[in-house]
Amino acid sequence: MKNDYYLAAMPIVAPSLLSANFLNLQADCDLLNKSEADWYHLDVMDGNFVPNISFGPMLIQFFRKATSKTCDVHLMIEKPERYLTAFKEAGADIITVHAEACIHLHRTVQQIKELGIKAGIALNPHTPVASLANVIKEIDLVCLMSVNPGFGGQQFIPATLPKISELKKMITETNSSALIEIDGGVTLENAPAIVEAGADVLVAGNTVFKSKDPLATIASLKRIAS
Repeated sequence: MKNDYYLAAMPIVAPSLLSANFLNLQADCDLLNKSEADWYHLDVMDGNFVPNISFGPMLIQFFRKATSKTCDVHLMIEKPERYLTAFKEAGADIITVHAEACIHLHRTVQQIKELGIKAGIALNPHTPVASLANVIKEIDLVCLMSVNPGFGGQQFIPATLPKISELKKMITETNSSALIEIDGGVTLENAPAIVEAGADVLVAGNTVFKSKDPLATIASLKRIAS
């Protein structure tokens, strides 16, 4: 196994709490806790890096208290290095920063690792996989955005599939331990192709929380074999 956070059977299913019912978050947390979901995916947006505002460390603390599952914190914010300690103290197990938001990306990755948690890098749809060449062996996770970041409910960008394959090849050739996470537009219909291309982690927001039977939907995603 790659490390302690990645002991789950593949694919890892990480429902995005951005699509949860914020008037009844406890119920949605209880639902995820009894489901086969492996991680909580927590999207932090600042209204600058992306055109939306979501939540910060205070709500991460709530999710941390509500679950023993891995809290996968995705920072869609400018200058994320200013907030790494705050999110770690709030309960993040993994912090993912955007390559496009970091002037000194390698330094930011090292800062995350020094906090004793896992470090991820996210790439927007237009950002090439080749940009990770000098850091791929340093990170634990690559989050490929399969929609333009900022809002849930968008359609999966088909060009993501060859991008996954390209990243998988880079990881294999460099003997990196990084997992590939796909964030945006993941459905029961396209998940098999996503996993076949090489993805390890499926972020699913509306697919889970808008489902008539979220528990069954999560179970179906877990049973997609690579």
